[in-house]
Amino acid sequence: MTDQGALLRTFLDGRWAWVRDEVRETLRDPLFAPVYDISIDDHRARVLEQARRIATTRGPRLMFGKDVGGEQEPGAGITAFETQALGDLSLLVKSGVQWGLFGGAIQHLGTAEHHQRYLPDVMSLDLLGCFAMTETGHGSDVQSLRTTATYDATTQELVVHTPDDDARKDYIGNAARDGQMAVVFAQLRTNGASHGVHAILVPIRDADGRPCPGVSIEDCGPKAGLNGVDNGRLAFNHVRVPRTALLDRYGSVAEDGTYTSPIENESRRFFTMLGTLVQGRISVSGAAVSASKVALTIAIKHALARRQFKAPGRDDEVIILDFLQHQRRLLPALATTYALHFAQEELIAQAHEVFGGDSESSEDDELDRRKLETLAAGIKATTTWHATHTIQTCREACGGAGYLSVNRLPQLKADTDVFTTFEGDNTILLQLVAKTLLTRYQADFGDLDALGTVRFVADQVMETVIERTAARNIVQRLLDAVPGRDEDTDLRDRGYQLSLFEWRERHVLDGLARRLRKGITEGGDAFAVFNAAQDHVLTAARAHVDRLVLEAFVAAIDRCDDPDLAALLDLVCDLHVLSHLERDRAWFLEHSRMTPARAKAVTATVNALCGELRPHAELLVDAFGIPDVVLAAPIAFSSASVQAQSLK
Repeated sequence: MTDQGALLRTFLDGRWAWVRDEVRETLRDPLFAPVYDISIDDHRARVLEQARRIATTRGPRLMFGKDVGGEQEPGAGITAFETQALGDLSLLVKSGVQWGLFGGAIQHLGTAEHHQRYLPDVMSLDLLGCFAMTETGHGSDVQSLRTTATYDATTQELVVHTPDDDARKDYIGNAARDGQMAVVFAQLRTNGASHGVHAILVPIRDADGRPCPGVSIEDCGPKAGLNGVDNGRLAFNHVRVPRTALLDRYGSVAEDGTYTSPIENESRRFFTMLGTLVQGRISVSGAAVSASKVALTIAIKHALARRQFKAPGRDDEVIILDFLQHQRRLLPALATTYALHFAQEELIAQAHEVFGGDSESSEDDELDRRKLETLAAGIKATTTWHATHTIQTCREACGGAGYLSVNRLPQLKADTDVFTTFEGDNTILLQLVAKTLLTRYQADFGDLDALGTVRFVADQVMETVIERTAARNIVQRLLDAVPGRDEDTDLRDRGYQLSLFEWRERHVLDGLARRLRKGITEGGDAFAVFNAAQDHVLTAARAHVDRLVLEAFVAAIDRCDDPDLAALLDLVCDLHVLSHLERDRAWFLEHSRMTPARAKAVTATVNALCGELRPHAELLVDAFGIPDVVLAAPIAFSSASVQAQSLK
């Protein structure tokens, strides 16, 4: 690797570079080489063996408190998980279920007694667990789950029950084969009253691996991908567990059945409980970015080795990355992957601030958590949709070779497809982002008081807008320097780019607020009005996230001390922005913020940027630092002897 390549890798690795290096070293063990031609049973056994190896490293301990033998470095822990996603994603998901969801639920929803009793065994993998939230009939609508946990004061036990097939816990990782205990989300009932959804620890298998009495376990069977993960269905027939099995940080039951909670409002309590589990959403987002990096590395290295067609006056066939259209397929996706890397970096930094200190929450801490939840929702939706698009593009760019399992792209495509609905359906997550923006809009301007969203939105969403990134000072300086007329501004002017993204977000949100207000004042039902505006809602959310991603990239370039590296990142950022403007130019034309001539200039600039970045393509993917053993694809290793020459 060149000196600049080493500098770029160090810069990308960022604050927790040490943990990225530790994970890379672990992944170099042949045990972690991706597989594609083994049975489901063998794949599951291999993934469990890999997970046991991971359990001997620092990674799992990073997520948990020092009082139970952990290191309480959540930012490092999420970064380790993100880096692990360079390898087999079945292992990643199993790890996420075990340490992120099962262990995370115990840590964030339980109390010190639960921590001491269970978390050491969770970290060591001596206790394999499940996260049993989703039901056959209810996925995103967690508040309406049908599983019940009814307190019996005569025995001081909670009776967990599945009332019908729709209430079965479905798609539960670790359930079909390995899980010994599940965190079961159920409607808590005591003394004839319901207290909403709570989490209860329920053993599902005995020491011999047999289902516990009253517990029904089914295998979900083969999936499109992630077949190394043993997803299963769980049902409970009046299963009794001790009162102490309730994870009771936010709601506890006394011996006589009296229910108490530090959060009186049931809806607020519910969202607070779910918000503590946001680390899983952040981790899936990082995994999607890593998967995009792997796909792009394979496709770009292949494009540097593969030759097709002779150019006039040349004896050799042309390297396919020298064709502009091939550059257009891969390089904008690479640029956006860089942008999302820096957005993910900002997201992890905020998560570390929220979860890295004392677990007790102040009012300010709660606001920070709400900001984090909304930011995580928007970034996760963006990174996972980007991964789906990018991996498909890379598959096509590699032709028939990209369709061979040995070259990893089919597995990446299959394994990441579920990420768009995993840890929250992306469309629902963007609705959450938009509702947050509307709630802040109402607070700022007061114009939404007449809206049914006063009830429909405010009851369901966070109370504060996403916090602006660390880029704000440099962003404002760039914005202030923008000339008054768009036509007088270079398309590559960063301030101009930022102004376009900010203006679009503000314009869309203003229009959405007016549309909702009009619907309500004309007598429309609040739900019907909001439902009819879903196209506008999602556009507002996407515009908001696009701005945040750009600001994160701007902040990253601003803190880069090496002038040559900063200049290269400037080009990458330009291509990210201009390719997005090209994608959305119809909107800017419709709203008179771009002339036809300027829209054509955007396309010309994208072409020029692709050519300027072409000589740096291999350096940009090498900087991801993907170990050869997990990159694995033979087509990614054939360019070493090729001295690529740009087509003149």
